[in-house]
Amino acid sequence: MLPVMAVRQRATTTLRGINNCRFYSQQKQTVSLQNLETRWKTLAPAERSAITKQLEEAQLKDWKTLSLEEKKAAYYVAFGAHGPREPVTQPGHASKVIAGILTVLTVSSGLMYWTRQNGTETPHTTSPEWKEKTTEYMRSQNSNPIHGISSEGYKGKGF
Repeated sequence: MLPVMAVRQRATTTLRGINNCRFYSQQKQTVSLQNLETRWKTLAPAERSAITKQLEEAQLKDWKTLSLEEKKAAYYVAFGAHGPREPVTQPGHASKVIAGILTVLTVSSGLMYWTRQNGTETPHTTSPEWKEKTTEYMRSQNSNPIHGISSEGYKGKGF
């Protein structure tokens, strides 16, 4: 019998602790709403939820009775730039991206110009004489006899 009573006593003590926690969590906490936009990031999550609950209760009343600070705070909590609505980029980010793109284009254009200026001559395989010899060789080897250079009545320019 003794162990059963100990278990009951522990259970009632635990329930009392839970009820006390509920009592303290249900107490109204009034948090200042001034400059909420600047203070929101520094507030603890418990304070944020207390402010949210306080504003929800205030919004159930007539909106004409709300103060200007309450209206601003309610708007910021609902639509402000925090959480998933926080901007990903900071001001001035677009100018950095444009400057980076222009730098890459300038460097790549300069590299291409330098390569063109300091590169070797054009390959010998692009000369007209080479192309004529290639065309003659392809005909002698009977290359592509159905529709190509070795076919009867071929009127193309060759290679």
